[in-house]
Amino acid sequence: MAEVNTGSEEPKKGKPQKRTLRVDFTPMVDMNMLLITFFMFCTTLSKPQMMNLVVPAKDKNIEIKDPPKIDKERTVTVILGADNKCYYYIGDPNYADWQSLHETDYSPAGLRALLVEKNVKAVREIVDLRNKQARNEIPDSTFKKQSAEVKDAKDAWNVMIKPTSGATFNNLVAVLDEMQICAIGRYAIIDMTDGDNFLVKNYQEKGALSQQAGLAPK
Repeated sequence: MAEVNTGSEEPKKGKPQKRTLRVDFTPMVDMNMLLITFFMFCTTLSKPQMMNLVVPAKDKNIEIKDPPKIDKERTVTVILGADNKCYYYIGDPNYADWQSLHETDYSPAGLRALLVEKNVKAVREIVDLRNKQARNEIPDSTFKKQSAEVKDAKDAWNVMIKPTSGATFNNLVAVLDEMQICAIGRYAIIDMTDGDNFLVKNYQEKGALSQQAGLAPK
């Protein structure tokens, strides 16, 4: 039993005797245990959020027999530029028209609005599956299976992510988050090409490079 005693054991003559104060800390220990137990049961423990990424194999000599076929007309190429800039184009790049490259941002009204508009069918089906899962109408295994089928459908959109040397890690994380929010099942992180660098620089100079190269009408 924990306690604290105060006061003098041998009072001096001629002075009033001080009364001994005894403080017992045993009830405090019980109360602390009750409080800890209460917060353990009432507090939701935070779960770490992870994202699965498919990375290329280290062995470059591996031959892919049946590479996946991607519909270019249903493909959005997102370029992560410097200074938190974000550009995109749909389908094949048009080097002659600098306005074929569009500028957006990482806000919900920017890149997310674009991807939701393009992939609206898959987004609606994923939302419907989440509602069924919340109502316990389907188990988690069924939700994972059906959501994977929705994202891998033929009419679903594809996204090619190309970060520049000036892009930040936060830019890449923001785009990967949008892939989950917008129900994009097929996306890849690809290195920038010379043509992509030309598109960005030509856009920044409002078509001056394409005119110098003779690609655009004067």
